[in-house]
Amino acid sequence: AVARAALKVITNENLAHNSAVIGEYFQERLAEIPSRHAKEVRGKGLLIGVELKSEAGGARRFAEALKDNGVLVKETHENVLRFAPPLIIDKETVDWALERIFPVLTMAS
Repeated sequence: AVARAALKVITNENLAHNSAVIGEYFQERLAEIPSRHAKEVRGKGLLIGVELKSEAGGARRFAEALKDNGVLVKETHENVLRFAPPLIIDKETVDWALERIFPVLTMAS
């Protein structure tokens, strides 16, 4: 019953469409950040990974810096930052996050 109710909310609130549209926007904006540490931005919908170059020193320090800036991410495979915001996220909230992500991905060392 809970699963059916959850699926009904996802359908009625058009969350799959929101994930596709906002996810594409988020990925494009992340890819525009002039980071010497980022190798690739990839994802599907709102599940987005930023692969860091091996010389960046691992994803953990970036994840911790993002946490200090108010953005929670998961470091995976040692050099990937995984962004997985909620399906209800809107463009304004993504822009808020990008303002905090930019200085972390462009930090000097």
